[in-house]
Amino acid sequence: GSSGKSSKGMYRVHQFSKIELFVFCLPEQSARMHEEIRDLEESIYQALKIPYQVVNVCAGDLGASAYKKYDIEAWMPGKDDGGAYGEVTSASNCTSFQARRLNIRYKNPETGKNEFVHTLNGTAAALSRTPVAILENYQTADGDVIIPEVLRPFMGIDKITRDKSQLSKAKAA
Repeated sequence: GSSGKSSKGMYRVHQFSKIELFVFCLPEQSARMHEEIRDLEESIYQALKIPYQVVNVCAGDLGASAYKKYDIEAWMPGKDDGGAYGEVTSASNCTSFQARRLNIRYKNPETGKNEFVHTLNGTAAALSRTPVAILENYQTADGDVIIPEVLRPFMGIDKITRDKSQLSKAKAA
């Protein structure tokens, strides 16, 4: 496991919760579906207006099941004493690796044969790391946190403040 200064705090937690996406598709669809998963993950961070980068993970860093994997790393100003990108999502195309082990097949209409599906997975949001990215990117000099515009309809407030009178105004609204 990881240890040390760069993995302390909320970034690396004991229990990791996330919203996960799964796809079972025809082999000829898996490359396109992989890009769609990555696009969906990117759209979340675009809507939050959090700076991010997409990393095409090199073969040596892939797990046994992954054929291709993208990581999305969000900018976290408080990471590593000066800011750094930290992984918040990943999208993996496992082709038929998992389907072969689970014997998940479809009947190919052209050949009439049972063939293996392709499986893909992606993290829509890491429920510990995404809030860290929001807090760090939207914190003001006085310690308030501006709520990203896309979240304001769900929050009912424009910012989180230490001023308790602001909190009571938001509750009354």
